[in-house]
Amino acid sequence: MVVHTVVSGQRLLDVVGLVEADPRVQVVYTRAPDVFGGGVDRLLAEAGAFRIPWAQAVRERFDLVLAAAGGGVERVHGPLVLLPHGAAYGKRTGAGGPVYGLDAARLVRDGRVLPSVLVLSHERQREVLRDQCPQAVDVALVAGDPCYDRMIASSGLRARYRAALGVRRGRELVVVASTWGASSLVREQLPLYARVTQELDPRRYQVAATVHPAVWFGHGQRQLRSWLSRPLARGMVLVEPQQDWRPAVIAADHVITDHGSTGVYAAAIGRSVLITGGPADGLDPDSPQALLAGAAPRWEPCRPVGQQFRQADPDLAAAVAARLTSRPSATHRVLRERLYELLDLPVEGRHRGPEPIPVPDQAFEGRNFA
Repeated sequence: MVVHTVVSGQRLLDVVGLVEADPRVQVVYTRAPDVFGGGVDRLLAEAGAFRIPWAQAVRERFDLVLAAAGGGVERVHGPLVLLPHGAAYGKRTGAGGPVYGLDAARLVRDGRVLPSVLVLSHERQREVLRDQCPQAVDVALVAGDPCYDRMIASSGLRARYRAALGVRRGRELVVVASTWGASSLVREQLPLYARVTQELDPRRYQVAATVHPAVWFGHGQRQLRSWLSRPLARGMVLVEPQQDWRPAVIAADHVITDHGSTGVYAAAIGRSVLITGGPADGLDPDSPQALLAGAAPRWEPCRPVGQQFRQADPDLAAAVAARLTSRPSATHRVLRERLYELLDLPVEGRHRGPEPIPVPDQAFEGRNFA
């Protein structure tokens, strides 16, 4: 398991259970060099992962290699399974550039296609791959989205997630979710956090925030908490970067977000989503991110916060989910079969569906029971 960032590590932990319970298999983890690699060591330590140094990982040969990012994977020896680390492949490399992750610059080295299996979430992505990197089409596997499947499998735990977030009966949970980068919510709309906690009546609303790990580790955890000190003092719950953000989104009634993956998953599972920022020119127009950006209601700074919330649109939820995955609830079965083919082992036991996401057992920062 080649872990570049906290985000890619969380995606790999979604699928490692497909093989790690097999006594014929030993799973080892390594932290690959990455500019946004902060927090990986803690993530793997808390997961109880058996780790080896990167210098050792590039010397050994493995029966199977899994990664959810591409940097340095050409140095690892063994059949490589490359997964997306977010919702589909939604972003372009620059204005009008290729779709990130499906381009030859990331999939080919010295004329050799790097992955033995390139995992796609939707059939449409195969056509993008055919245009951008035709030599990789033969290794593409349309398996669906393991994150979405686990969120659907976890819907029955919503009440327990809300309790973990301190949401009392009768209150609505508002989650403010930011990705990273120049057009992210935390970069363009930082005052929104304070405004939401100031305007919304705490007797009716609980506010929580999730921020992309690249912001936590790119600016420093102390700095981010300082920027958010006012809303935290008013009772906003802050999900730590190593904590799973999905329980908060499943628990939410409303999600205020930008063009990142969190909003896509929130909309796809039927949450009410309010989008910030202008049109996202860097998105693939056929991506679920672009669909959400064009169809969801937009944050209007001139209007009171509470007046902008709407009931979730079931038609939008279905449309976003249909563009996110063309194999709903099938990812774990499809991917497990392919992993065992690469391991050259017969699949043992009956197939099990995706595991629900555990209820957080650690206190969330800023949790307020007042």
